[in-house]
Amino acid sequence: MGGRESWTTEEFGSSHAGAVGVLLADGTVPAPVFFGSNSGGGGQSVSQWHVYNGGFAYGPRAAALRAVCSCGWSGPEHKLDWDVIGDQELIEAAGETADTCTEDWDAHIIEVERSAIPVPETVTSLLTELAEQIEKLSKTSSLAAVRAARQLEVTAAQVGYWPAHDARQDSTAEQAAAALGLNEDEARELMARLGRWSPCL
Repeated sequence: MGGRESWTTEEFGSSHAGAVGVLLADGTVPAPVFFGSNSGGGGQSVSQWHVYNGGFAYGPRAAALRAVCSCGWSGPEHKLDWDVIGDQELIEAAGETADTCTEDWDAHIIEVERSAIPVPETVTSLLTELAEQIEKLSKTSSLAAVRAARQLEVTAAQVGYWPAHDARQDSTAEQAAAALGLNEDEARELMARLGRWSPCL
């Protein structure tokens, strides 16, 4: 897959990397567009949505844009009206459509959060309060805030150790991934890091 801009969240990372995807008039996804180097050697493949304008030396013309996610989810199609676009640069003419795709992906992430195993409100409230207090502390002493963040990091490692081992014993890789909102590889890596074992085991 050629390079393109994507978005992630801190919690779900590359398990749910979103991007603006392109569909052609026949409903297929186009191959990346290759841009050769001016020096004559090498180049790069790009699948950024706005290169699909059907122009000379560019890829085929996009018929629709939609949000896509690395988990395999895709959002609704948003048709492009080329009679209106005309000779405009696609990145400008379809910018609002691309923004709509971003909003579709945001809605998808909300559903991912809802489908993940719930964390009690008492815990989420404490974490929010703690984050706010450390941010407040940073305004008077950045070093004290760094130490507080480090203590939080140490605490997370300590309290996550046994739950990671218990979850490894009680859950399949598929169950753990679904509960955490991650793909199986990232769920395995997270639990291995907290439980301090090799993710290859």
